[in-house]
Amino acid sequence: MNLDTLKDTIAKKKYRHEIMDYVWITVGLTFYGSAWALFLLPYKIVSGGVTGISAIILYATGFPMEYTYFILNACLLVVALKILGLKFMMKTIYATFGLSLMLKLFQQLVTNDDGTVMQILGEGQDFMSLIIGCSLMGTGLALVFLHNGSTGGTDIIAACINKYKPVSLGRLLIAIDVIIIGSCLLNPKFGTTMVDRVHTVVFGLCTMVVQNIMLDYVMNARRESVQFLIFSKKYDELAHILATEMYHGVTLLDAHGWYSKQEMKVICLVARKRESISIFRLIKMVDPDAFVSQSSVIGVYGKGFDEMKVKAKKMEPAKKKQTV
Repeated sequence: MNLDTLKDTIAKKKYRHEIMDYVWITVGLTFYGSAWALFLLPYKIVSGGVTGISAIILYATGFPMEYTYFILNACLLVVALKILGLKFMMKTIYATFGLSLMLKLFQQLVTNDDGTVMQILGEGQDFMSLIIGCSLMGTGLALVFLHNGSTGGTDIIAACINKYKPVSLGRLLIAIDVIIIGSCLLNPKFGTTMVDRVHTVVFGLCTMVVQNIMLDYVMNARRESVQFLIFSKKYDELAHILATEMYHGVTLLDAHGWYSKQEMKVICLVARKRESISIFRLIKMVDPDAFVSQSSVIGVYGKGFDEMKVKAKKMEPAKKKQTV
């Protein structure tokens, strides 16, 4: 394969990946928008983030949620442009427009002709609606983040911090959301008595916990990595096909069989857990008798995996000793 052909192949793959990113971001926005409009808004459940602020304003004033969401995000997008870069922001802008549209469309589905909102799970199912809605929200948010996007608002703030600090996205969003949800205690629209307002805040805290647990679960499951140790006499063929088909670095280790007293090679390969089935299929195609050890690893950092987000002092060049 010549250099021009290789460049064309790489360009096509990048283009395909960009398209798939937007497809999955759209799926995530659909989950997120439907969760709010179908499960949270009809039961007047508050939550965190800019969508939570928009919902609080909707409950208090009747101003449409999608408009508040769009205005607040427009301000945050301008501030975050320098930190996150234009490529990240393009997907965030797309997500902002997309979620505003999703919120409007799904709200229309559950709004009756007389202006009342239909509760699809029935009356008195507030907590069940909270569980379903927040599970969908966390899943949708994770899909957006995993494909280099953001739904905007406090997600932008979390993404900015997470870019430089090794802090869980779920924990960042929890800290911000507590302040937003706690503001309901000062708003008489959420109950004439303090007990009613505390009830609203407790429900809001539950939404925050369920959503962010689901967010971390989906993201960590997607990032989970495994290590393969493959013992095979056909190590040369296996190493070649694994490197070319899976696009992963392959390392050959020298080994010595204690019982057989023979020297052999062991293939060491680190990959995402979701790639395990494809790797096992390739191994079985080349050598069905291969001995394979698969183990989970806590973290993998470097090219093709996660970035090491820690601060480190720069190494000073060693001073040469002067000889007399």
